[in-house]
Amino acid sequence: MKFLIKYTTLLFVLSLSLSCFKDDDDSISSSSEIKDFVWKGMNFAYLYKENSSNLANDRFESNSEYQSYLNGFDSPESLFESVVYDRQTTDRFSRITTDYIALEQQFSGITKTNGAEFNFYYIPGSTSEIFGVVRLILPESNASNTSIFRGQVFNKIDDQIMTISNISSLLASETYSIGLAIYNDNGTNEIDDDTISNSSETIALSKSVYYENPIFKAEVFNLDNENVAYLMYNGFVADYDSQLNIVFGNLQSQNIQHLILDLRYNPGGSVNTAATLGSMITGFTSGVFAKLQYNNDLQNNNTNYNFSSNLALGGSINSLNLNKVYVLTSGSSASASEMIINSLSAYIDVVQIGTKTVGKSQASTTIYDSPTFQRQGANSGHLYALQPLVAISVNKDDLVVPSTGLEPDIEISESIGNYGVLGTIQEPMLAAALLAIQNSGRFQTVTQGVSPVLDTNSFIPYIQDMYID
Repeated sequence: MKFLIKYTTLLFVLSLSLSCFKDDDDSISSSSEIKDFVWKGMNFAYLYKENSSNLANDRFESNSEYQSYLNGFDSPESLFESVVYDRQTTDRFSRITTDYIALEQQFSGITKTNGAEFNFYYIPGSTSEIFGVVRLILPESNASNTSIFRGQVFNKIDDQIMTISNISSLLASETYSIGLAIYNDNGTNEIDDDTISNSSETIALSKSVYYENPIFKAEVFNLDNENVAYLMYNGFVADYDSQLNIVFGNLQSQNIQHLILDLRYNPGGSVNTAATLGSMITGFTSGVFAKLQYNNDLQNNNTNYNFSSNLALGGSINSLNLNKVYVLTSGSSASASEMIINSLSAYIDVVQIGTKTVGKSQASTTIYDSPTFQRQGANSGHLYALQPLVAISVNKDDLVVPSTGLEPDIEISESIGNYGVLGTIQEPMLAAALLAIQNSGRFQTVTQGVSPVLDTNSFIPYIQDMYID
């Protein structure tokens, strides 16, 4: 994840940003060194620089004024937050990290997890207490070796009632036990009369380092003498592009007429991988897949990401050559997942099935404390790095993903009492897609149940990033 920019342009921008005072690092105290990096990195790359007055190129008249400004913050984090624009609405995603090695591992699909993912809902009648539903169990993880299964309901962690305020700390533990519960809808479609009762069963979960393959499931169904491919893809991770290409090669050999792409739990990832997947679906080998547009100082970095016939590391892309795709989404689908929908819809028919997406169309990159802001030459005295929004993505027609998210054509949410088994024709969201294929058109369904208020991804920093390799 390096910032792809010509060195000469970098020097030019830096000269602009510091032209009003002498850049003398020796005059900045050691306690301000990281804060100095934070300001310069954000001044250089931040997408919303023009909206943050303290990042203006002419903000400081002297080095002493600049140093005084830095010393006014008690930490690099507080400085960073002070220059983020409209945190609650416009920029919900820029982050600072104290450990860029862990960040790099996360972008490569390496995390510390017990392998269980959850959706969380309010307990009926409460605005603070919540309960969880198991939505996904990662293969060959700690959770996969327990009795846990998709659709299980639980209402306690380590015998503590879960609330909006304590759930983050409860999930942060290296080991914990979930207390299973019984959900009763009392035979009605109303939520208010639903009840949750305790059970005596608990399941212990323990975290370990895990290498997640985002290609979770691939199946082929025969529907009215046509072959329908189903692919559950849980992250745009460039390290697995070759494996994804093998999957599409296998599908290609089976004469696929329809593709259901399940991105309901996919929080995003690599822009290059999104473009590659676009080629795998359509067979397009040229043309603009998506555009990235930078801040006013970095307009020379505006980039078109094109469809391609070849993988980044070599080899031809296997393609299904489809002119229509069915995409399953939820409130966990973000960034590169939304890019796929937005970009492909400019070329082919995209039928979105599920619930509204997150609404994140901005891309980020990792900014390191080095003369070029790249990984090489990074300051060995600390592991701080920035992951700010640096560009906004649009499709070939310059349409952006709304900040409120992409609305589905067919609305259906996972029902608490019937999550189903992923990859089977009885699973409700997959069943809705198969029905849409049979009807050869778009239609509206009644939403089942309620949408989660939180999910596992809510507590993982950077998980919803669309990043530039």
